Amino acid sequence: MEKLSSKKEAEIWVIGGSKGGTGKTFIASIIGTYLARKGKKVILVDADLGGANLHSLFGIERPKKSLTNFFETKAPLNELLVETGIENMSLITGDIHSLASDNIKYTQKLKLFRHIKKLNTQYVLIDVGAGTHNNVIDTFLFADKKIAVLVPELLAIENMYHFVKNALFRKLRMALRAYDFKRIAHETWADRETKKIRNLRGLIDYLMGLPDIGDIIQEELSDFKICLILNKIRNKQDIFIGASIKSTFTKYLGISTQYVGFMEYDDSIWRSIRQRQPFMPNQSSSRLTKEIELFTENLLRGKEMRLLKG
Repeated sequence: MEKLSSKKEAEIWVIGGSKGGTGKTFIASIIGTYLARKGKKVILVDADLGGANLHSLFGIERPKKSLTNFFETKAPLNELLVETGIENMSLITGDIHSLASDNIKYTQKLKLFRHIKKLNTQYVLIDVGAGTHNNVIDTFLFADKKIAVLVPELLAIENMYHFVKNALFRKLRMALRAYDFKRIAHETWADRETKKIRNLRGLIDYLMGLPDIGDIIQEELSDFKICLILNKIRNKQDIFIGASIKSTFTKYLGISTQYVGFMEYDDSIWRSIRQRQPFMPNQSSSRLTKEIELFTENLLRGKEMRLLKG
């Protein structure tokens, strides 16, 4: 196992996407398991506040310790760690007993982010809930690596586009609060016909040409990269949906996207979830094992999958 530096902060990977049922929680569990088996020290954080179920994928009963203790009694995060049964990997559950997730204050959220960054580990994998609430989006924006999981269904794709769009504009808005970005963007979009702005990419390009704020927008965009994983693939045509989504994000939002891989639909996954057993095929020749290895290694190396048509 690699030695930890006492000064190096943990690398944060957030697994998100707007629609529920896409398999975000399962993907988070198998990425964590893969990293742990490679000797990396991993902490999973279930940030689906009020609907946390990541622990169940490891056969763990409802933990007595959770983020409730962090918010209400100021318990240190390292005291909330629960063993997953997998060497090198532990879990912090987000089961909020008496706090509604939308009642968490912005300052509390920032404090949580600071403490997560200081956890004594190499990687923190955060599973966020569905929807576009600011707590979900801010957690996604907190990531060093933003991982979006979706299934090849029209509604899921539309929800993902709106989720990423909302995340991008919240990032720009927070960076440009002093310039009243929301008002400028709204007024520019209202006058889009005169300015010949056809889409959101055109709006961003126009704003980048404005004095003072153009450099800030360019810097924020350079730091906004999506790593895309498709789940529940059923045929070869589904695989190429990832490339289409990447093109859409570039054309209409002007953001960088890496299509890191996919996972096929398989009944063994459903059975492992139902039986509350960790999933990781042991056979090195397993198709699913190779798919998991591909997208996790791509995430580690900052690469994307190669698509071969035909």
